[in-house]
Amino acid sequence: MHLWQKQELGSTDNMAVEGGVKCVKFLLFFFNFIFWLCGLAVIVVGILVQLTINNTIVMKNASGSAAPIVLIVVGFVIFFVSFFGCCGAWKENHCMVTMFAVFLSIIVLAEIGIAIAGYVFRGKLNGIVNDQLKDLISKYNSSKEIQETMNSLQKNLKCCGLNSSSDWKMYQQDGKSVPDSCCKNQTTGCGKGNMLDGNKVYQEGCQPTLETLLETNMKWVIVGALVIAVIQIMGIVFACMLMKGIRSGYEVM
Repeated sequence: MHLWQKQELGSTDNMAVEGGVKCVKFLLFFFNFIFWLCGLAVIVVGILVQLTINNTIVMKNASGSAAPIVLIVVGFVIFFVSFFGCCGAWKENHCMVTMFAVFLSIIVLAEIGIAIAGYVFRGKLNGIVNDQLKDLISKYNSSKEIQETMNSLQKNLKCCGLNSSSDWKMYQQDGKSVPDSCCKNQTTGCGKGNMLDGNKVYQEGCQPTLETLLETNMKWVIVGALVIAVIQIMGIVFACMLMKGIRSGYEVM
């Protein structure tokens, strides 16, 4: 083979490699934009789950709100790390891309931990919800804050009591009344003497309804964390490929 032919083949190979690295660079830049959006999504999901917990029940057990709080923190970290990765990819800075890959790996591990914690916490929901609702009902007349919390819960979830409207029997003076928030058409005094009237008062308890709501939110937390983790693993792979290209001295602009 003539020398000029070898040079031409070598030049072609270099162009192919440079083209591949350039493709990886823009893929990494694109994925970082996706990560940036994912960070916003994680923050929003975490806030919504936290608001759901706060608006439905007073969680004395800190583990009840741990997952969404951690999710919000992770969302902010993803948001800033993705911006860091975009700059590293665009400037072809080996150090920045390396740090991006390291930070992203840590985030992936954190998200997997959140998913595991969420799955484990699902098994504790029943006991926590049961204890908290019992506490709210038994102390209903002792605190305005508790009244507002329980009324909001029953009104929003369209439920009454723990397992049924009869749970209010020992906490109301006549044993036949329920809070007005149990009424299907809420008016002042509508719950008086109507505890077992299914046409006027919700008969289903709040525990099963609340458990379903919290479990659904927890599933979204788990699924969201795992899906984003998979996408980020792809980002780590692209980052490593770009690091290799930058280290080899290829010009990818």
